[in-house]
Amino acid sequence: MIGWDDIRYFLVVARGGSVRGAAARLGVNHATVLRRVAQLEQDLGAKMFEKLPSGYRLTEAGEEVLELAKEMESSSNRLETRVLSRDQGVRGPLRVTMAPTLATRLLMPDLTEFARLHPDIEMEIQSAGELANLTNREADVAIRVVYDRKTLPPNLHGLKGPDLFGGVYVSRDRLAAWREGASDAIRWIVISAHGIPDWVREGEAPATGVSFRITDGEAQVAAVQQGIGMTTLPCFVGDADPLLARVPGSALHMHGTLWILTQGETRKTKRVRLFIEFL
Repeated sequence: MIGWDDIRYFLVVARGGSVRGAAARLGVNHATVLRRVAQLEQDLGAKMFEKLPSGYRLTEAGEEVLELAKEMESSSNRLETRVLSRDQGVRGPLRVTMAPTLATRLLMPDLTEFARLHPDIEMEIQSAGELANLTNREADVAIRVVYDRKTLPPNLHGLKGPDLFGGVYVSRDRLAAWREGASDAIRWIVISAHGIPDWVREGEAPATGVSFRITDGEAQVAAVQQGIGMTTLPCFVGDADPLLARVPGSALHMHGTLWILTQGETRKTKRVRLFIEFL
């Protein structure tokens, strides 16, 4: 008999194309994922993947199984959320996903206060670069900065929060040196492959066209603190940092809107309702 657990492992490998990535996402070791996939292949009598230098690619049989596996996953999620919605107890887990900057720079005091008020709720804050999928029940609540409301998944229930603004920031020491006549141009610190937006070029500080690229939000803040250059940051990060200052002559811009998102029946549980009402 084919087990749902084996199908679940197959789905994660199929979506990511990597056994090691699947192991990290599922919180198990590499060998466990291989064993589960091998068990599924044995039960079905067909090979699910081709192992290539670039990763794992579905075979023709694997493609067929993938469509049926998605249907099984959807049914499992509906069953789980339907049962979960009947759970009106306060004791138990609550998984909240958000970007790292929201957790560390904005909401941690609130999350701490909620945990203090409800000691029986086991909080799990998932603050990683890759946000959890609510539809697949990877988290109960998502807190996200949304740039375009049209991008919100239609199957999620959303509660609109405040608009967030951003600005251009530089270290106070670097700004003081510039004001005292330092002639060297200031580099732009940019995230990953993103370029320098046109709206930031109107600042008074001299900027060089040579950028300093970085992939992590906290490293971005550390870089500007060290005086490497100037960068765009949400105001809740830049204004709260005593080592940073806004670049003279630069305007604010819309960073995005904060949304609290839940899925289907999950939002009816008491723990989720308490958290959303508190936040």
